[in-house]
Amino acid sequence: MPIPSPERFRLNVAAVLRDTHGRILICERLGRKGSWQFPQGGVDPGESLEGALARELYEEIGVTPEQTEVRTQAGPYRYTFDGAVVKGYSGKDQHFFLVHFHGPEDAIQLDMPNPEFQDYRWIMPDTFSLEWLPPMKRAMYRQVFADLLWIKL
Repeated sequence: MPIPSPERFRLNVAAVLRDTHGRILICERLGRKGSWQFPQGGVDPGESLEGALARELYEEIGVTPEQTEVRTQAGPYRYTFDGAVVKGYSGKDQHFFLVHFHGPEDAIQLDMPNPEFQDYRWIMPDTFSLEWLPPMKRAMYRQVFADLLWIKL
């Protein structure tokens, strides 16, 4: 009988982008109508969390470091892939950053070389619905909203 391999969790970053009106940016996953989340992605070997955040914001939505200011961070928050293993990982250890966005709204670009999103919206934080997320992420997002935005979902 094979020995089970230890669980592995991918280090990840996510951005809660907030504009000058207090709205947050949510993005709809490409090919998944109604599935909204924050821009996020994996941390490459040797990369800092802040470096990964800057890279992911540019790769996913075209936002540059000059258009943002990190206000605070929280995490890691761990979630599993409901017993599955994806690309060798059992889940993610995700760090969330509250990021002030001071660029123009048209700076948000979804037509990047490797697009991940099909739409975006600026919403007031208290209008976010956990139903937009896969069940495995809901507890984590509930805690992130409490920790970074002081909102109970």
